[in-house]
Amino acid sequence: MADPILVARDLVRSYPGRRQGERLRAVNGVDLSLAPGEAVGIVGESGSGKSTLARLLLALERPDRGSVIFEDHPISHLSEARLRPLRRGFQAVFQDPSTSLDPCLRVETIIAEPLAAHRIGDRSQRRLRVADLLAQVGLPAGAGQRRPNAFSGGERQRIAIARALAPKPRLLILDEPVSSLDVSVQAQILDLINNLRSHHQLSLILISHDIEVVREVCERVAVMHHGSFVETGQTAEVLERPQHPYTRMLLDAAPRIRYPDV
Repeated sequence: MADPILVARDLVRSYPGRRQGERLRAVNGVDLSLAPGEAVGIVGESGSGKSTLARLLLALERPDRGSVIFEDHPISHLSEARLRPLRRGFQAVFQDPSTSLDPCLRVETIIAEPLAAHRIGDRSQRRLRVADLLAQVGLPAGAGQRRPNAFSGGERQRIAIARALAPKPRLLILDEPVSSLDVSVQAQILDLINNLRSHHQLSLILISHDIEVVREVCERVAVMHHGSFVETGQTAEVLERPQHPYTRMLLDAAPRIRYPDV
């Protein structure tokens, strides 16, 4: 059995509350292990701690307690200088591409940003890499010369995915990547994610409030409530035979959507 690509151990993260001296735990004792090539979903309502967990896994925030290990490297408490060379191995796609893409830059420059940051290739090689990535995410080569506001929401998310793939990461962490899109576009983006995952042999962590999104992509799922995992297991098993009352509540509240074939 291959060693995990990512391990989180006893992660805790709290923030100041409204009352003096009060601390509110957004993440409370989370353990997570991700195998190479595996897709794990993290599902829960808004405020359950999912996005805070994503920031901890990406080393964008430091935990109060616990650690995150990426490919045998403890990353939670590294300085940015020591963390930077490791970042090309794990990349993120966030919820709203309209805020994560610089509206002043051309798409070609946006996708090439991580290549420049990690000093990958020369200008000509980067241009070729951008053209290849645009094709992989289903956008025309001419898209590189336009700015983000010229594209629809689904197309902007394709650009964000292309940027995340640029440095050839082994792990993608996707935080609500389709929640701002309508159902038909969601289906297209999820199909793209599945295809790219297979093509690049990617490991995925997919964070969503929508159980049906997780069902489409992930082999395993963790249900998060008040900062903790209350149920974990194989996706089909957990979603068809939930054991925890919170999981059953999520399933009862969510309409069963069958995405159309795309």
